[in-house]
Amino acid sequence: MKLESTLFQKSYLYFIAFFLLVMSAFWFTYFTRIAEQENYRMHLHGIALILWCLMLISQAYLIRTKRNMLHRAMGKFSYLLVPAMVFTTLDLLQFQLHKAPVLKTNDYYFIALVVNALIAFVLFYGLAIVFRKKSTVHARYMICTIFPMITPATDRIIHIYFPSLLRMLPTIEGRPVVQVVGFMLGDFILLGLSIWDWRSHQRWNVFPFALFVLLLYHYSVLNFYRFEWWQAACRWFLGF
Repeated sequence: MKLESTLFQKSYLYFIAFFLLVMSAFWFTYFTRIAEQENYRMHLHGIALILWCLMLISQAYLIRTKRNMLHRAMGKFSYLLVPAMVFTTLDLLQFQLHKAPVLKTNDYYFIALVVNALIAFVLFYGLAIVFRKKSTVHARYMICTIFPMITPATDRIIHIYFPSLLRMLPTIEGRPVVQVVGFMLGDFILLGLSIWDWRSHQRWNVFPFALFVLLLYHYSVLNFYRFEWWQAACRWFLGF
């Protein structure tokens, strides 16, 4: 129980660490160049994701300080924020890809990377809401919502701070698949949480399922771009 208390009573610290990771990843490409962004969609998307990170931190801290009523009241804001995150992400994706005359292999790959991450995120969030009255399950699923968001941060950190790693990564049409680093990081963390949850509480009901979903997501990114049915779905989504 002591380890579980450490995990959840101090989860706001882990969310702060994730937020700092995101800030460091986007500091040079967004925060120091806000006025240079080519479209307002970047700002709407960025605001929605920042609000989600801040909400995770504040909600975890409210639980830490036993302000449960305020936690529940603030949680209702997510009913608006999550749809906003979905809309701004898809709207930005369409805007970015409509600049190309035709879709190419890397475009199909990128769509899987973004859209399927969004599906995994919404699934974890939805399950957290379904089990909101079971605090331990709810908290675990809320933790899981950060895993589909890891790669946007790790990708940029590698490109900016560790570019020498790029030549060691697999490629698709000459471009390094930098996302595999974030994939592996998320998988290893979830695997560790799954082992801990089983050894400490004999629970298999959240983290192993989240790991399975994450592995399906990773498979889709690394393989769907090859399939004609996926390419057709992408063209339909973008109106090509």
